[in-house]
Amino acid sequence: MKKLYYIFLASIIMDSSCKQKEAKTPRPENPLLTEYQTPFQVPPFDHIKTEHFMPAFTEGMKKEEEDIKQITGNKEFPTFKNTIEALDYSGRLLTDVQSVFFSLTSANTNDTLQKIQKEITPVLTKHGDNILLNPYLFKRIKSVYENQDKANLNEEQKRLLDKTYKRFIRNGAGLDSVKQKRLREINEQMASLSVKFGDNLLKETKAFRLILDKKADLSGLPESLISAAVEDAKNAKMKGKWVFTLDNASIMPFLTYADNRDLREKILKGYINRGNNNNEFDNKQVIGEIFNLRLEKAQLLGYKNYASLAIEERMAKNPGNVYKLLNKLWEPALKTSKKEAADLQAFIIKEGKNFKLQPWDWRYYAEKVRKEKYNLDEEQIRPYFALENVKQGAFMVANKLYGITFTEIKDIPKYHVDNFVYEVKEKDGKHIGILYMDFHPRASKRGGAWCGGFREQYKFQGSNISPVVSIVCNFSKPTTDAPALLSFDEANTLFHEFGHGLQALLSNITYPGVANLVRDYVELPSQVMENWASDPEVINMYAKHYKTGKPIPKELLDKMMNSRFFNEGFATVEYLAASLLDMDYHTLAEPINKQDVLKFEAASMNKIGLIPEIQPRYRTTYFNHISNSGYAAGYYVYVWAQVLDADAFQAFKDKGIFDQATAKLFRKNILEKGSSEDEMEAYKHFRGTEPDINPLLKRKGFL
Repeated sequence: MKKLYYIFLASIIMDSSCKQKEAKTPRPENPLLTEYQTPFQVPPFDHIKTEHFMPAFTEGMKKEEEDIKQITGNKEFPTFKNTIEALDYSGRLLTDVQSVFFSLTSANTNDTLQKIQKEITPVLTKHGDNILLNPYLFKRIKSVYENQDKANLNEEQKRLLDKTYKRFIRNGAGLDSVKQKRLREINEQMASLSVKFGDNLLKETKAFRLILDKKADLSGLPESLISAAVEDAKNAKMKGKWVFTLDNASIMPFLTYADNRDLREKILKGYINRGNNNNEFDNKQVIGEIFNLRLEKAQLLGYKNYASLAIEERMAKNPGNVYKLLNKLWEPALKTSKKEAADLQAFIIKEGKNFKLQPWDWRYYAEKVRKEKYNLDEEQIRPYFALENVKQGAFMVANKLYGITFTEIKDIPKYHVDNFVYEVKEKDGKHIGILYMDFHPRASKRGGAWCGGFREQYKFQGSNISPVVSIVCNFSKPTTDAPALLSFDEANTLFHEFGHGLQALLSNITYPGVANLVRDYVELPSQVMENWASDPEVINMYAKHYKTGKPIPKELLDKMMNSRFFNEGFATVEYLAASLLDMDYHTLAEPINKQDVLKFEAASMNKIGLIPEIQPRYRTTYFNHISNSGYAAGYYVYVWAQVLDADAFQAFKDKGIFDQATAKLFRKNILEKGSSEDEMEAYKHFRGTEPDINPLLKRKGFL
């Protein structure tokens, strides 16, 4: 879940050590408009105020317009250097401002920032369109593209040229003026609607609270969850009560352990009805309008549907290849989930109950069946997965694979007091970058987990610009009695986002325009790290009891390994259902009735035979990935990358999970490359062949 903004002022060249520079002049009134006088030139969060953003956005757009005018006004024949390279390095100030602002609106927002976001988003969209639809600029780009055989370009330059030309074409540069005018209108409307969808979802998520005042209602809940609910109640000034929220760290364990079935139903319905409550935050019409605008945009650009436009430049190439993969997994996953549902229903009957299994029962009875079948309780596991231990485990894996180290920095600007900040260095002590880590939920942070950042790695005028990366999660906070204790799924999440962070930190490209991986490749570096999180050798490195410091017992670890396929049908089906729903919306060739998105959702799920006991992981009105996070017609990418990561990890397993030669190949061809080379070619350079799906099927227990 990665969106990094590469930042830096065009006139700044960082020295190789990236150490703090002496301030030569007094700090200006707006710190966003000058070189950062901070350690490693991270953003000066302690001096940035909300009123600084609008003037900084205005100045940033002005500077980028001047950069573009300099390119289009150049009387020399268009070349890679004076056109493509100049364009790629343009707008550094604006990128700087965007990186800080949009990171804050995700991780530490407030009403004022949200108001600014609504105001600035259509302005930024218009500004971007002014560049992408500039006929003089495109004429120069096209000239370089058509004469590239004479230019003696290296492979990265060829890749940047190709991506730049296609980006302009795919954003309307080849359309006539009438169609370009309509395209601008569509883009501005979509930008505003996406912000509205995200704001509605945040408000709906934070507005719901399950408030309990009877101790009997806590039956079945682990002490760690009860303690967290006490803390949440105190923060809400409800002393003596217990508060449970829709943050994953609260709702998921509640659904897993709460004996009170009515309360499980209440909290799950609060979760799945977000954006569907017929109030001012309702998202049905908002998302319907977004779908229709995307379709109109795609057809304006000559595509049958939006999925065809979105997937064309990814590894999958077309919607047909996506459906082929999803359907190949759907049949065995659905078959497995039906057997799992039957096992849960049998357990219900064995308990003397006569109700039919419902979605709010699944996690609760799955945990009971798992405990009976494997003598394994999730709460037995948590004490061995203290957040600090899991974090250090991820650091140890990176060190053993790539020799890199992580040193905490205390005296450095932070955007929130909860931040941990680390300097990342090579084995020889050479600076790589800065890593921010932000782990706990709060009202100012959206849900989920993601990797972002404040500066991407690239090279400028012979100097390496080092990255500043952030990892953001929503794990339970420490309580007065215990540190933050993670479920094993949450430990996997930390390793997952850390994999994104490694790719950003170890990037070794020249041009910002080839920094980011395509959607169905970007999850490979993150998902492959999950394999180390769950490997017994690695678990023994970091899973230590938070009280005694003793490693996880072999008996408990064996139980974890024996149960690794348990509930895999459910997990795969809920994910695939959401992926297929996403694809169905974006392969529509006709507009959808905005009032009927839930009818469409029901028809989509009926078509694939989704059993009523399972909900898709994301329903339409809170499917933030496809509405507000850049994954439209792209939620499938996680399973696409699972094929890659299972096959890639097999290369390590064949030679040893810390084999240095394999790690070197992976770093060189995957982590360092960005999108400077065709993704499949880069993968084949690492693996020697195209990926095989069988390791994934075997890992899921489907073979």
